[in-house]
Amino acid sequence: MIKASIFYVTLGLSMLCNHSGAVTIYVAPNGNDTQKGDAQNAPVLTLGKALELTRQSQDKQNTILLESGSYHLAKPIILNKQDNNLTIRAKKPQQAIIKGSKILKLDWQPYKDGIMQAKVALDSKPDVLFVNGKRQRMARYPNATDSTKKWEGYAADCDSQHNVAKWANPKGAYVHALHKALWGGMHFEVTGKTSDNRLQWTGGWQNNRPMGYHADYRFIENIFEELDAETEWFYDQTNGTLYLKPASQVDLKTATIELATLANLITVEGPDAKNIILDGIAFEQTRRTFMDNKEPLLLSDWTIDRSGALLFNKATNCLVQNCNFEELGGNAVMVTGYNDKITIKSCLFQEIGGNGICFVGERSAYKGPHDYTQHRKRSIDQMDMTPGPLNNDYPQNCRVEDCLITRTGLIEKQTSPVQIALSKNITIKSCSLYDVPRAGINIGDGCWGGHVIENCDIFDTVKETSDHGSFNSWGRDRFWELPGLNMNDLSKWETNKNIPLLDAMTPTIIQNSRWQCEHGWDIDLDDGSSNYIIRGNLLIGSGLKLREGFYRKVYNNIIVNNSLHPHVWYNKSEDEVTNNIFFVDKYFPAGHMPNTPWGKTMDKNFVHREGMKGVEPATGLQKMSQRDQNSKMGDALFIDAQKGDFRLKKNSPAFKMGFKPITNQFGVTSERLKKLAKTPQMPRIITTNQSDDSTPEIELDHIGAVCRDVKGLGDQSAYGLIDETGVIVLSVLPNMLFATTDGKPQDVIIAIDNKKIQNIEELNKAMGENPKTITVRRNQKDIVLPFKRLK
Repeated sequence: MIKASIFYVTLGLSMLCNHSGAVTIYVAPNGNDTQKGDAQNAPVLTLGKALELTRQSQDKQNTILLESGSYHLAKPIILNKQDNNLTIRAKKPQQAIIKGSKILKLDWQPYKDGIMQAKVALDSKPDVLFVNGKRQRMARYPNATDSTKKWEGYAADCDSQHNVAKWANPKGAYVHALHKALWGGMHFEVTGKTSDNRLQWTGGWQNNRPMGYHADYRFIENIFEELDAETEWFYDQTNGTLYLKPASQVDLKTATIELATLANLITVEGPDAKNIILDGIAFEQTRRTFMDNKEPLLLSDWTIDRSGALLFNKATNCLVQNCNFEELGGNAVMVTGYNDKITIKSCLFQEIGGNGICFVGERSAYKGPHDYTQHRKRSIDQMDMTPGPLNNDYPQNCRVEDCLITRTGLIEKQTSPVQIALSKNITIKSCSLYDVPRAGINIGDGCWGGHVIENCDIFDTVKETSDHGSFNSWGRDRFWELPGLNMNDLSKWETNKNIPLLDAMTPTIIQNSRWQCEHGWDIDLDDGSSNYIIRGNLLIGSGLKLREGFYRKVYNNIIVNNSLHPHVWYNKSEDEVTNNIFFVDKYFPAGHMPNTPWGKTMDKNFVHREGMKGVEPATGLQKMSQRDQNSKMGDALFIDAQKGDFRLKKNSPAFKMGFKPITNQFGVTSERLKKLAKTPQMPRIITTNQSDDSTPEIELDHIGAVCRDVKGLGDQSAYGLIDETGVIVLSVLPNMLFATTDGKPQDVIIAIDNKKIQNIEELNKAMGENPKTITVRRNQKDIVLPFKRLK
């Protein structure tokens, strides 16, 4: 016993000595790398030198303390297992700024029309220029004149021959365009022009659903002849001259000019990197990466570039807290491949060219097809039908908490403040996400579930795109549209019922959050999204969409001025929609819905009617779902709905039906971020049922089909259309023209003889001209059918 006591005392002293030997290395903008950095009056100059010194220490609880000021990196900082248990901290929070730019010392001379010029030799093509910390714009057409418009200004003629003729050498310019169906964006680099003044370019690979670019929503930048507005610039590589038209109040003689050169600032990489803390640091001024965004993310609409100002790869138990991420050209934080317990807490993200935070696993962990080419070749007989991933090369058990993320996607439009793909057990808690071109949170696939989204405030989303939601997901997993597998075949239901859970193994929970979207849906569970629990949410914009999928439980939500939008459900989806408060006595179905009662359970929902005395059956819901036997309509008795307080009074009849109180606390929680965060504008409350927005069904004898016009975003989304035009075929009459032409119910007629058809009126006119072909949209693919005339 005496020997044992001596051993424990010795071990304790040893641990105490090691901890007391921990070093703090001081870094300052006026430091010197010849110093030891071990005292505040003898700091080193660079992070690289500080790491060299901490790595020499035997202790593993070291700290690098950054004095206030800017730190321009010549190359990215790489942290690995040598740096385990290291903390890098700003002495004054957010005042130590790590930048991916370099300072240019320039001799400015007048050029013309208020434009200044300076000679400077650059090693590579410049990308983002800052003057006194403010981002300048590449010379562009059209000029950026309206921050509320797509691209801050767009022009259909941005690549017209008329314009191209004015440009002596457009090589190196960029054309930025929205997707043809407004499903994100795409980018092209100009390689030259033809003799007849047409641009030549490469690119367009930034979208996994390539259908071409939009005819109108485009602009071009990095054109010398378009340098005509304040804050625009251009670099002529042939003569090494930088041209800039400065803002009127800027004195270039004293201004600080910075040029972004790096995409990545700090990388934490394994194997075995762990317990690293980044605290109170500001990260700024990285270059854009939109032309590097090429990797398709399975069958989602996304491609990705696995880069970021801060990158984690094969790291464990790391913390990023109280940091700022601002003026970054690409992604802010990328968590790629295997990572476990990465936490990002109480951080501010704004003015980001790409995504805010990405959790993206490796495609090699997925047992299904990695892209659409493989997907079209795979059948059920060839598919691995064992659940779960192939390996652990994906983020898991990670957390984003109390973060304010706004104005992401400044240049890349298929982006979001938080992106999750090929990951497991990711938690997003108490975050404020808003003012973005696409979703606030996007989950690209069902792999492998277990995510929790709670107490978030997500609004002003999908501002430049369409057919999406403040929350968006896809579930195009192994079961989705798999040849040889018919999930509507109820005779094989017992055999097939667990196939949708091969990848979506654990429920994803969306709870206690506020959602708003004006150009899609507040929550949009798109193609195949399965195994979700949606509860305790306040939806104040455009309702909840559930496209085809399985095992969704939707309960105890308040959906203001709206209700549920079910799209093309399976005959036996096993969906449960109960104890919600809607504001309209109707659902908003789209596409082909089952003729049998919908889902597994739809009941005890309450339709709010302000001022209504008593309650009565919600007959509109009952008629549509063929369920809702116990759903009611009456005044829900909100405390003050007109002012956005949707808590219920104690005597609300909704409580008697099983509704539970929901929170009214959404978004960031730290005092610093609460002072900065915006909140959504509350909607004007409707007091009567929305008018009937159904479209007339018309029997067209000359083609032999019952049809109606496409109407609204619901139809566009359900049928995968590029816009809200076309004619939906509801039923086909036998032995008539459309039937003999191999047309089918639920086809959408979009063209006759390659001429676009807007509606039934245009279809009737085109059919009178003896057409040769008809183009239909079927299963989200365009099919051209030659007319087979009856003899």
